[in-house]
Amino acid sequence: MSKEPVAVVGVGQTKHVAARRDVSIAGLVREAARRALDDAELTWADVDAVVIGKAPDFFEGVMMPELYLADALGAVGKPMLRVHTAGSVGGSTALVAANLVAARVHSTVLTLAFEKQSESNAMWGLSLPIPFQQPLLAGAGGFFAPHVRAYMRRSGAPDTVGSLVAYKDRRNALKNPYAHLHEHDITLEKVQASPMLWDPIRYSETCPSSDGACAMVLTDRAGAARSPKPPAWMLGGAMRSEPTLFAGKDAVSPQAGKDCAADVYRQAGIADPRRDIDAVEMYVPFSWYEPMWLENLGFAAEGEGWKLTESGVTELDGDLPVNMSGGVLSTNPIGASGMIRFAEAALQVRGLAGEHQVDGARRALGHAYGGGSQFFAMWLVGATAPDS
Repeated sequence: MSKEPVAVVGVGQTKHVAARRDVSIAGLVREAARRALDDAELTWADVDAVVIGKAPDFFEGVMMPELYLADALGAVGKPMLRVHTAGSVGGSTALVAANLVAARVHSTVLTLAFEKQSESNAMWGLSLPIPFQQPLLAGAGGFFAPHVRAYMRRSGAPDTVGSLVAYKDRRNALKNPYAHLHEHDITLEKVQASPMLWDPIRYSETCPSSDGACAMVLTDRAGAARSPKPPAWMLGGAMRSEPTLFAGKDAVSPQAGKDCAADVYRQAGIADPRRDIDAVEMYVPFSWYEPMWLENLGFAAEGEGWKLTESGVTELDGDLPVNMSGGVLSTNPIGASGMIRFAEAALQVRGLAGEHQVDGARRALGHAYGGGSQFFAMWLVGATAPDS
């Protein structure tokens, strides 16, 4: 039996900020969920199941919050499932929800991911001394900076590329009312003059720590037909994993990322992603990961990704816009960051992205990675159903 086509008919986000002191975790997630239902013009009664995700519980110091979120998310008496794949969890959560619809287990599923990092200290939560593991060295940046330096050596990229990415994404964020960082006085010179945190990653080339949630309503063909707004159709989706550390691992361009992208493109019938995809929401917590992932995802040949960034191809008005919403560099509620990428891709093909809309976007890729570059989740969404 063929899979049921899956459509995104509702998207909702909170305004992402450093600290939401006015709401509990339950209040935060309900805000995003209600906005997604309002977008879909549905009610809690229309939802068959709820799938949620977040990053490790020690980021907030609240263990297993899903145990008390059923009421806030309209899931009393219904199935509720939690997904966890580190930083990629928002993407993985959306894919698990989509698979429930594709397999005809449920007709309409509410999926949501969140983080309320102000409840704890995520920076030092990422620096736990784990026996027999490479230390993270004061946060994720200390772990990823050597990979960035390896990419620079391998590709010959000039040291200005990272600041170009950060400058672009922070300007894009100004067009997104939900983005955390709205730096109205941002200039390239300010990015380049910001303090060096983990060479070559500067302060302004890093993601913030955000409180926020993102939700989507996924439904089947019949549900999409009843939708008053244009849906985004899932054309392909995949997850891949590999160990954090193993002999021969390519930390610059992980095999799991390549395999995940290739699977999505195969499902969607994409022969040339550079030509066939109109926009990309890519998980870039440190600016240098834009050129690195452009290569990993097949948009550029090895060693050539930085040239797309430098030439303006990835600008909002470029040939392949990347992180139109401002990306993870501007908004990072870790558990939700992957789902935001998926949701923003859906908004683009629905034509509902507001000021950061890409004209004529018909196919958009959402991408997430997590942990030590060992979890990957991606989906491709389109403006028309996969068999249309």
